[in-house]
Amino acid sequence: MNAIYILWLRQLKRHFRSKPRMIGSLGQPLLFLLALGFGFGPIYQRAGGGNYLEFLAPGIIAMSVLFTAMFAGIETIWDRQFGFLKETLVAPVSRFNIMLGRTFGGATVAVFQGIIVMIISVPFGFRFNIVYLPLAIIFMIIIAILFTAIGTAIASLLDDMHAFSLIMNFLIMPLFFLSGALFPLDGFPPAVRAITSANPLTYGVDGLRVALTTATIHAGILNDFAVLLVFTLVFLGIGSYLFSRVQV
Repeated sequence: MNAIYILWLRQLKRHFRSKPRMIGSLGQPLLFLLALGFGFGPIYQRAGGGNYLEFLAPGIIAMSVLFTAMFAGIETIWDRQFGFLKETLVAPVSRFNIMLGRTFGGATVAVFQGIIVMIISVPFGFRFNIVYLPLAIIFMIIIAILFTAIGTAIASLLDDMHAFSLIMNFLIMPLFFLSGALFPLDGFPPAVRAITSANPLTYGVDGLRVALTTATIHAGILNDFAVLLVFTLVFLGIGSYLFSRVQV
């Protein structure tokens, strides 16, 4: 447990020490809120969808958590190249605990990022349900752990940071756009709906949207929670296995 705590704390210090990185990671969510929220808002309202910002903001919060969590895996490659990972792996600690510490550290940063985006969205006109805010944070935590584990699993297979960035972009954009973050899923063809149903972020976005706005439930909040939890446990297992095979 001490190793998990130390690695978790190290991940936090590394992130919060880099102010340009923190500020830069807020640029994309702000752009989406501003450009889409005010650009598509009137169209969405005329189509009978209501307040588009209320629909959009939970998706952008989930996007912020997703991006930060997935790219946390690049630190595994960075530490391998500069020797810190070797020092960590030779310590008398199981690799599973090391992987958990790194995952929880990256996930904590991602949750903080999501909370900051949620607060920033308020001046844009977003009004979230404060009663269910703890439930929304629980969904953020599960989303963050899931996608940090996926990022760490992929990073365990690579030793090139450029390749990692390309693969992340290849994965993140379909996950994001096919999650219902930007538009309702009701109008999709059945084949695409099947793909969205296999996307774990779909359940995270739906759960966040219900918790923050009490919007219409697509999968059911218990189903959202259960599916996300299963995905998280599976990828923690996969990530732990792949990390245990890392060669330094």
